Amino acid sequence: MADTKPAILVVDDEPEVLRAVARDLRRRYGEDYRILRASTAAEALDAARELKERNDPVALFLSDQRMPGMDGVRFLSEAAHFHPKAKRTLLTAYADTDAAIAAINKSKLDYYLLKPWDPPEEKLYPVLDDLLADWQAAYRPGYGGIRLVGDRWSAESHRLRDFLARNQIPYTFLDIESNEEAQDLARHTGDGAPGAVLPLVVLPEGERLENPEPSDLASHIGLQTEAAKDFYDLAIVGGGPAGLASAVYGASEGLRTVLIEREAPGGQAGTSSRIENYLGFPSGLSGSDLARRGVAQARKFGVEILTPRQVEELRVDGPYKILRFDDGSEVACHALMLATGVDWRLLPADGAEALAGRGVYYGAAMTEAASCADEHVFTVGAGNSAGQAALYFADYADKVTMLIRGDDLAKSMSQYLVDRIEAHEKIEVCLHHEVATCHGEDHLDALTVRNRETGDETRLDAHYVFIFIGAAPHTDWLGDLVARDARGFLRTGPDLTDEDLRDWPLERAPFLLETSVPGVFAAGDVRHESVKRVASAVGEGSVAVAFMHRHLADL
Repeated sequence: MADTKPAILVVDDEPEVLRAVARDLRRRYGEDYRILRASTAAEALDAARELKERNDPVALFLSDQRMPGMDGVRFLSEAAHFHPKAKRTLLTAYADTDAAIAAINKSKLDYYLLKPWDPPEEKLYPVLDDLLADWQAAYRPGYGGIRLVGDRWSAESHRLRDFLARNQIPYTFLDIESNEEAQDLARHTGDGAPGAVLPLVVLPEGERLENPEPSDLASHIGLQTEAAKDFYDLAIVGGGPAGLASAVYGASEGLRTVLIEREAPGGQAGTSSRIENYLGFPSGLSGSDLARRGVAQARKFGVEILTPRQVEELRVDGPYKILRFDDGSEVACHALMLATGVDWRLLPADGAEALAGRGVYYGAAMTEAASCADEHVFTVGAGNSAGQAALYFADYADKVTMLIRGDDLAKSMSQYLVDRIEAHEKIEVCLHHEVATCHGEDHLDALTVRNRETGDETRLDAHYVFIFIGAAPHTDWLGDLVARDARGFLRTGPDLTDEDLRDWPLERAPFLLETSVPGVFAAGDVRHESVKRVASAVGEGSVAVAFMHRHLADL
């Protein structure tokens, strides 16, 4: 691809408005983007088509709504066929806001801006800065960077692809079965011996890593895995929304803070294809975008983020909480936040375990989306994550079938998702159905699906099934030190029983989000009877910091 700056294409049929918008865009973004103008939607579509033919990237379309021949909403929908990853923003008068909101819901418009946009520093640039930052985070220039050579049906390849994607590391995947460059890279090892072990990671400097563990890869790509200090005011285990919120609020209020994440910041929410009911984001945002923003905000306040890093033990010595890592090293803190979230439960079907990462995936696994083109994709589960995933994969797949054990989708899913799923022509909802068997040798070939009401079983061709069932807390490493309920969730505050508090050493009662150990707090999905929503996890993570300050004041 030519070494060219990404384009921002603005279209408006009023010459004065078009000049003014282009002027403001050029002043702010001219160094990093080409600012292109069009006076009609037809002219803009021709430009978008030409850019596509030249393989030139488009970062943003900004279109007026009321234009002769084709309005802005229709233009932005048409332009998405040429540049599906470009951000799409409508410039509209107040009278057209209903059309803009409808476009957000139906056409997946990213944002709308009202005329006039003066001053741009307040009404234009902040919105576009966010949109362009989101686009840049997902932008893959197609040259340079990390190359990952592997088999698309390899569980090891999937693990590394998922690790890189969730940690916001740009890479190019080269399928060994169909890509000549992949075959050439794998033909010889770095020392000239034949046959590299796959998956093979080729770093920008040419260094080759054969089937590396994510922790080994992390040290080569600049992720921090070792703590800079032995002691912190606040340590956080778990980098999901609750953990990131605690990190931001704790560090911004002066606490020396370290966040420890075993896989990638964002947690389970970070794998979500779309979060649409989070306050302040009317067009929604992906879990990846939420994680990226949270990490940037935490680092801005000086939070150390260790990833991937596994904590294996907690012990308490007076006011100190000591965390032991899997390599035997330790860090200590005065206040500890447990925000380890939950893991998806394993699919209880014959053959599922052997095919994990080879057609059977847990969570949205967005790295697999492009491979789902023209496929029949299955999802299992009835929560919001399953609903968002079905809508997301429907943009790629020929058909999406949702397998639901229960009798009503609305019992566990937000109504806005239910409405969109029922209206989507590519999505089929099968109530009272479950997966009985996963078939395949090297990868998933078929599913046997059981009707729970009749007991009838049907074998269906399938290469992709995505699992969203239940939630298991990651708390076994705590042993008996911190009180848990029968399912392993952490009890806090008023949910603690007399038995839980038999060794409580303080005169005061535990704070609202405090566990059975003074100074150890819990927030988010790992907490007993928590509300399983991103917004509530963020709220708990931030509110807990206020109680941490009260705890620290008494030390």
